[in-house]
Amino acid sequence: MKTTPSHPQSATSLPRAPRDEVGARSVRYLLMMAVRVACFVAMVFVQPFGWYTWVFGAGAIFLPYVAVVLANVGQESKTVAAVPPERALPAAAADAGHETVIRVRETREVGGAAQPDRVDGDGRE
Repeated sequence: MKTTPSHPQSATSLPRAPRDEVGARSVRYLLMMAVRVACFVAMVFVQPFGWYTWVFGAGAIFLPYVAVVLANVGQESKTVAAVPPERALPAAAADAGHETVIRVRETREVGGAAQPDRVDGDGRE
């Protein structure tokens, strides 16, 4: 049973998208098939026949299996640990004794005209 993390996963620690991964797997498969064709051609045309002919033949026979297995292997084995974004952010410098407070004041209607809430001279209500 999978447990859900208590905090959201960072976007930088997410694995590659499946559509991006398909391109890499296709390139890997095509390269292995090119090596297979080269093994087959070398097996047929390299003279005189010897032990290396059997190596080229084995490559031509077994490389399709290896290519398919490697093409079907995804990123499941390469899990990336979630990285909390707080570690990447620099710490804010603390003001000595001065806190920034944002106040939102509303206006109220008195007798049809909008009047702001009364505020004392020091900025406090």
